[in-house]
Amino acid sequence: MSLIDIDKVSVGLNRRPLKDQKVADLMQSIQTNGLLNPITLDQNFTLIAGLHRLTACKLLGFTQIECKVVSCDRDHARLAEIDENLIRNELDALERSELWLERDSILDRMGLRARAGDNQFTQRGGETNSPPPKTTVELAQEIGYTERTFQQGKQIARDIVPEVKTLIRGTSAAKSPKALLQVARAGGEERKQAEQAERAAKQAEAKRLRAEAAKQARIAEEARAKQKELQIMALQSVEAEKVAKSTRKAATKESIVVKTAKRNLQWGDTWLLKRHLVYYGETTSEGFRDCLPSNAALAIVPPQVDWNHDFLADEARVVAVLRTQGGIHQFCRIHQLPFQFELLIGDLYLGLFSHHSLLKPEQPLGIEGIEAIVSYLVSLYTKPGHFVLNPGLGNGEVLMTCERMDRVCFAGETAPELVNRALDRWQTWTGAAPEKTD
Repeated sequence: MSLIDIDKVSVGLNRRPLKDQKVADLMQSIQTNGLLNPITLDQNFTLIAGLHRLTACKLLGFTQIECKVVSCDRDHARLAEIDENLIRNELDALERSELWLERDSILDRMGLRARAGDNQFTQRGGETNSPPPKTTVELAQEIGYTERTFQQGKQIARDIVPEVKTLIRGTSAAKSPKALLQVARAGGEERKQAEQAERAAKQAEAKRLRAEAAKQARIAEEARAKQKELQIMALQSVEAEKVAKSTRKAATKESIVVKTAKRNLQWGDTWLLKRHLVYYGETTSEGFRDCLPSNAALAIVPPQVDWNHDFLADEARVVAVLRTQGGIHQFCRIHQLPFQFELLIGDLYLGLFSHHSLLKPEQPLGIEGIEAIVSYLVSLYTKPGHFVLNPGLGNGEVLMTCERMDRVCFAGETAPELVNRALDRWQTWTGAAPEKTD
C-alpha cells in the first residue's frame, strides 16, 4: 500500500456517473472508521477502482490518500475497473448490460474470448494468460445471473441505439431488464437492414464504387433513423404501460362514489371542473362541438357510445375507439376514420385513428380494464396541459385520469346519472365543487 498526494490521481473519461448518496454514506464511514478499502491506481496514477471513495476523501479535505498501485496496460486497467463495478449491487440493468458487453469486447481484443476447441483463456500466438481472468458469463453467474440473462443483457447493450440509451438513463426503464429488452427488440428488422447496408457500403468503397457506396450509406442511415424512431416509441409504450398499471392500482383503492349532490341537470348544460368541462347532451350535436378546442391531442371514445363521431379525426390528433366484442363489426362497417392500427387488450378492441402516422407497439400490452387502457393512451399520446376529448363519460375514467395526470378533459354525456356520477367522483377526489356555466 502507498500514500500519495490526492491531487496526483487522474480519472479517466469513461467512468460511471457518481451516486451522491453513496458518496455521502462513504464520507460518514470514512470520518468514523477511516478509509478501510484503498483505491486502486495504475503505474501512471490513473484511477482503476474507487471513484466514490476518492470523491468522498476529497470532499472531506484529505490531501493524501491510501492506494494500491498495479502495473498494467489500458485494457487490463479497464477490466479491473469493470470487474469491481460488476460485483456491486447498485448498478441498474442498463449499466450492467453495457459493462458486460464492454468486458467481452475487451477480452476479445486481448484474445481471451472462448473459441470452439480452444482453451477459453488461450491468447493469440499460443501463450496462456496466467492467472486467466474469468469469462464475463462466469463473472455474471457468480453474482447470481443466469447465462440467459447475461445474453439478453448483451443484446440490450448492443441493440439499443445510443440516443435512446440517453433517454433511458435515470428512468425506471433503466432498472428493468424486461423493459430494456422490449426497447432493444424494437426495430430489429431495421437494424438488420442497416447492418447489411453498412457492410455493402464498405465493400463498395473498397472497390471504389462511390455511387453504390453512397447509395448503401443512405439506406443504412434511413434504416438507423427508423430503428431509433421505433425504439423511442417502444420506450414511450413501456413507460405508458407502467403508468397504466400504477393508475389501475390506485383506482381499485378509490371507491367510485354514488351520487350525493342533487343537481338540476338541463339538456345542453355545461359544467366547469376547474380546467375540465362536462357537457350534458348529445355528443354529436353542435352544442358539444362548439365546446371543443380545435387542437386536442387525443380523443377517447368508450364502448357504450353509439358511433356518429367521424368528426373527431378533425378535432384531435389521435382518436382512440374502444369497443366490446359485440360492437366491433358494426363500428368497423360504418366509421370513416383514417385507420392506423388496432389492438386487442383483454376482451376489448382498441382502434387507433389519425391523419398522422402512428407507430404500433411491437409488444403485447400487459394491461387490462378501461381505467388502465385510458391511462396508457393518455400517457402515450399526450403531455401535461394537453386537451383530451371524451364523448361518453362512463364512470369518469377519462376525466379522472386527466385530473391525476394534469391534462384537460372535455367530456360529454347523454345519461344524467353518469354526468352526476362523474361530477361527484371528481368532487370527492379534488374537494372542489363543479360550477355550472350560464
